Amino acid sequence: MFKHALTGIRVADFSWVGAGPLTTRFLAECGAEVIKIETHKRPEVLRKAPPFKDKENGIERSGYFSSRNPNKKSLSINMNHSRVREVVVPLIEESDIVINSFSAGQMEKWGLGYEDLKKVKPDIIYVDMPPWGNVGPYAKYKAFGALINSVTGFNYLSGNPDGFPIGTGTNYTDHIPVPTHLAFAIVAALRHRRKTGEGQYIEIPQMQAGIAVTSAVALMDYAANGRIQSRLGCRHPSVAPHGAYKVKGDRKWIAIAVFNNQEWVSLKECMGNPRWAEDQKFATDEGRLANRDELDTQLEKWSSEQDGEELMFNLQKMGVRSGLVYNAKEVIIDIQLQSRGFFVYLDHPEVGITLYTSSPVRMSKTPPEIRKHAPLLGQNTFDVLKNILQLDEVAITELQNEGVLE
Repeated sequence: MFKHALTGIRVADFSWVGAGPLTTRFLAECGAEVIKIETHKRPEVLRKAPPFKDKENGIERSGYFSSRNPNKKSLSINMNHSRVREVVVPLIEESDIVINSFSAGQMEKWGLGYEDLKKVKPDIIYVDMPPWGNVGPYAKYKAFGALINSVTGFNYLSGNPDGFPIGTGTNYTDHIPVPTHLAFAIVAALRHRRKTGEGQYIEIPQMQAGIAVTSAVALMDYAANGRIQSRLGCRHPSVAPHGAYKVKGDRKWIAIAVFNNQEWVSLKECMGNPRWAEDQKFATDEGRLANRDELDTQLEKWSSEQDGEELMFNLQKMGVRSGLVYNAKEVIIDIQLQSRGFFVYLDHPEVGITLYTSSPVRMSKTPPEIRKHAPLLGQNTFDVLKNILQLDEVAITELQNEGVLE
C-alpha cells in the first residue's frame, strides 16, 4: 500500500472561491489533510454558485464548489467572535501550512498575520495571495478573478481581431497561473523546512502570477519592438492554417493547425488535392500566412461538408494536428479520457453520485488521488476539535453555546 507524497502535512485553509481552494485541492490529492475554515454566517461564495444538482439551489448542492474541494475537511467557526483564537491558534500550532486569499491586511485584523503566527509556530509555512501584493499603490484594492484577467493583459488578447476583448468566460488566473505557481512554492518551502527546520512566508500576488503565464510574449514583443499585440481569435501569429473550422452538424467545429510544408502536403492529400490548394501562393509557410483569409475560407468550405470525428481521425493518421471542439458532454464521453479513468464518481450525502476530475498527474510511487467528496459545511467541526485540538465534550459544547462554532 503506497503512502501519498504529502501524508502527515496539515493545512489550515482560510482561502475561498478559486485560486486558493484549487491549490489546496492539489495538496489534498497528494495526501495533505486540508481543513477548510468556513462559517454558516457567510458561506463560501461558490457554495451558492451554479450549477446545482437537479437545478435545486442549496449550499451543499453546488458542482462549482464540489469540484474545487474534494478530500477536504470543513470546520465552521465565527472568525469575528472574541473567543475564536482559542480554536484557530491551537489548530495552526498543529498545522504545517496556513493559506489565505483575503485582501491585504485581513488576517492581521484577526491577529493571524505571519508575524503573529510565527511566534506560536516558528516553522509555519504561511501563504498570502493578495490580488495586487501587500505593498504598492494598489495594495489595499480589492479584486476578483475576472478583474485579474483584465489587468494582466489576458483579456485584451482574447477575442476576434475585429471584436471586443472577451476573456475566457471564466477566471483563468484562478485556475492555472496562481495555483500552479503556488503549489510549486509550497512544496519548495516544505523541502526547505525539512532541510533547515525553518518555516517561511510566501507571498504570491495574483496579478503577477497571471502575467507570468498569460502575457509574457506580448510584453516581450512590446519591450523589444514597441509593438502592442492584439486579438487573433483562433489564429497564430506565424502559422497558417491555424483555427477552428466548421464541420457537419449544428455548432460543430474542428481545430486544425499546420506548422510546416509536410503537414500542408498531408492536409492537401486529405482534402483530395483540390485545385485551389495547389496555387503557388499557398506553397510556403510565408505564402499561407500572407493569404490566410482566402486559405481559411476555402478550407472551411471543405471542412463544413465533413463528419468531424471521422475528419479528426483521418487528419491525425496523416500527421496533421487536429481536434474536435468539444462541449462538456463530449469531454466526459471522450474515449481517451474514459480509457485513462480521468473522471471519478463519488457518493455525496445530499446530491448522490457526483462527477469529479481526477489529478492529471500520474506518479508511479505516490499517485495523487481523489478519495472523498467535498465536505458539507462544518461537517468535520467536532472531529477537528476533539481529535486534533483534544477538546472534551464540555469545552466543545461551551464553544457552541457561545456562538464560536457557527
